[in-house]
Amino acid sequence: MSNKITRRRMLRNAGLAGVGLVWSGRRASGQDRSPNDQLNIAFVGAGGQAGFSLAGLASENIVALCDVDERRAAKAFGQHPNARKFRDFRKMLDQMHQQIDAVVVCTPDHVHAPASIRAMRLGKHVYCEKPLTWSIEEARLMATEAKKNSVATQMGTQGMAGDGSRAGVEAVRSGVLGPVREMHVWTDRAAGWWPQGVDRPKDTPPIPGSLQWDLWLGPAPERPYHPAYVPFKWRGWKDFGTGAIGDMGIHNAAMPFVGLQLGLPVSAEIVQTSGLGRETFPAWSILRIEFPARGALPPVTLHWYDGGKKPSSDLIGGRPVAGNGAILVGEQGTLYSIGWTGGDWHLLPEEKFRDWKPPAATVPRSAGHHHEWIAACKGGPATFCNFVDFAAPLTEIMLLGCLAQRAGKKIAWDAAAMRASNWPEGDAFIRREYRKGWGI
Repeated sequence: MSNKITRRRMLRNAGLAGVGLVWSGRRASGQDRSPNDQLNIAFVGAGGQAGFSLAGLASENIVALCDVDERRAAKAFGQHPNARKFRDFRKMLDQMHQQIDAVVVCTPDHVHAPASIRAMRLGKHVYCEKPLTWSIEEARLMATEAKKNSVATQMGTQGMAGDGSRAGVEAVRSGVLGPVREMHVWTDRAAGWWPQGVDRPKDTPPIPGSLQWDLWLGPAPERPYHPAYVPFKWRGWKDFGTGAIGDMGIHNAAMPFVGLQLGLPVSAEIVQTSGLGRETFPAWSILRIEFPARGALPPVTLHWYDGGKKPSSDLIGGRPVAGNGAILVGEQGTLYSIGWTGGDWHLLPEEKFRDWKPPAATVPRSAGHHHEWIAACKGGPATFCNFVDFAAPLTEIMLLGCLAQRAGKKIAWDAAAMRASNWPEGDAFIRREYRKGWGI
């Protein structure tokens, strides 16, 4: 597949991420829609995380629910008795596309792109959970299809809807920190959340009667069912998930990513790790990702830590380091963001910034993460976390971290060619091969 998104365009788009300056046109199917009209929404994935979006979209009309596991989806099925029920999203979209305005994708990572792209090609608005995709090519294709089909999109980066996270973007862009060349982002996951650093199980227990295992696998390579993968435990398995950096890097780095106007990296490497495995990502790892200068803004080095590893507390004056967060180190000061939303941040040293006044608001405030998407579907402004300007480039950064975890060495990233120039074996993970019947 040809790479139609140039490095220059990706850098420009990323720099404008979240402020609606790149792609804010009216959506074709929402142009004449009244804001009071209900959207007809279908869900791909109705259990687990879908419950959050079902509640957030309660003002709209849920017309179809699709899930491969009847037990996991039972609550949603019961709450929406008038919605048509499906096990295979391909059949749902084939049979109901004329009755659907928008689609919500709440599946494991490996199904995000096949479901979302199929929906967008039918002209449907799409809300997709993070990370946007399993592979880098998929992330770029999601952005391309969103723009080509003029649909409203939103990635499930809920913390970016908060006033605090948007004020953090403004603070970083105000220059209060001085030039920033160093960024630290970390998470306590995967430890205690899902298994990583483990091998494939050898036994083959029976498939639960409520689960359609072949449909759960979808585009992933075929393998026997095992409860080691479902539910939720799939995140650390390389065929299905994107590990801790794909899960939480998307959240924890989002506000700094927008504030620093980061584009795409030039390299990614694994600095330390618990060990490389064939089936799962490491139990813990420390990565280094290098970004080039952006105009007058200097190069930035992103240090990533997962599995409970953390940056030194010396960076924040000896304070305890939270389980999740980000630190931006500037020549004039440091920003310490606690947690995953990007909204609980502090300027350090405190005595220096005690009288600091926040800059005037320049980033639009949100009426709510799901509300933004609803409004965009009905012809309003583009969402903050849309696929084109925000979700695709941010996801690509995290997937480069995954690539380094697979390679076990420094990856030189050629963004224009969409390839690891020193690791041709990485092509299999950058450009994905789909199981028959599941291609995009």
